[in-house]
Amino acid sequence: MTPIATVQRKKTLHDIPSAELAGKRVVVRVDFNVPMNGAEITDDTRIRAALKTIQYLIKNHAKIILLSHLGRPKGTVQESLRLTPIARHLSTLLNQRILKNDDCIGPEVEAPISQLQNGEVILLENTRFHVEETDNNPEFAKKLAQLGDLFVNDAFGVSHRADASISGITNYLPAVAGFLVEEELSILTKVLNTPERPLISIIGGAKISSKFGVLQNILGRVDTLIIGGGMSFTLLKAQGYEIGKSLYEPDLLEAAKTFLENAKKSTTKLILPLDHIVVATFDNNAPQQTVDTENIPKDQMGVDVGPKTIAAIEAEIQTAKTIVWNGPLGVFEMDNFAHGTLEVAHMLAKSDAFTLIGGGDSAAAIAKANVTNQMSYISTGGGATLEFLEGKQLPGITSLQNLENPE
Repeated sequence: MTPIATVQRKKTLHDIPSAELAGKRVVVRVDFNVPMNGAEITDDTRIRAALKTIQYLIKNHAKIILLSHLGRPKGTVQESLRLTPIARHLSTLLNQRILKNDDCIGPEVEAPISQLQNGEVILLENTRFHVEETDNNPEFAKKLAQLGDLFVNDAFGVSHRADASISGITNYLPAVAGFLVEEELSILTKVLNTPERPLISIIGGAKISSKFGVLQNILGRVDTLIIGGGMSFTLLKAQGYEIGKSLYEPDLLEAAKTFLENAKKSTTKLILPLDHIVVATFDNNAPQQTVDTENIPKDQMGVDVGPKTIAAIEAEIQTAKTIVWNGPLGVFEMDNFAHGTLEVAHMLAKSDAFTLIGGGDSAAAIAKANVTNQMSYISTGGGATLEFLEGKQLPGITSLQNLENPE
């Protein structure tokens, strides 16, 4: 089996002598695409994740120019998606003044950057206010590159995007990984290539189409693969079970059958839900009943895993040395259908295994269970983590400089 490429093949900030950073204009792509309620940041996890790189550059007297996007403005200026509240919050976290500009290219940006002192930080405006960003327009990327002497990618969560401020800019500046990106790649690579075993993976979520590549790639890599959530019903349907009104993807039934055949031939133990919480209507207050997989009524839909499934998952977790979790096992946004997902979160919190949480809904689930601090590592990636686990090349990573003599 081909190993995933290791992080050591790419240059990081560690590979640049710290003395060389003094006075350098360093453009840092961060992922400050945080959830907002008006001007209030409701979760600053992604901002805090970038602090190590920013603080290192401050300490070594660089001039720091931060780039980020927020939301999906699709090339138009939207006042609600300006980065001004984020600049204020970053100033508090760093305990120093953060300059903020209302654009990310042009003379009005170049002027204040030319006045930057060593150790100062400026946050430029939402890169997606320019349609050229997501088009990966070369001229736009070149204008961004003209602002600095070195580019650092510390935005792992968007490294699967071939945007101008992520991969395009690397055509015009020396480009290395920041500390967050280095850490993410190192941990994900170790989990896939040289984990402590038994290694189990718990994959959930609504649609199997979004994670089918991941499921195929980890067959034979993990010792046990547990699949839950809405995505499990496509596999159960492919096995011939009655799934009632449960969510499934008919166009993937044949692929699901092939996957199930491959699973039988692989070294991976596959576990699908043994029982379900079912309801007649998609309503948090709908009457529930618990049924085995063989007994789902035609007029009911599965919304959570049942106690037999939870017990089976617990048995696997108790023996595991490494656990990767991506995706909820039910409609966890609705409190009455969140039991299975929250139970798994608490099991992981009690486990002695290395627990890797794959960002997105899984991170939200462990936050809801109030066990965030009891996980070994929470990836800041959503799509990027999934694509890495799927074995795909990430444009924001492949475009960074290679180490000439990797160990």
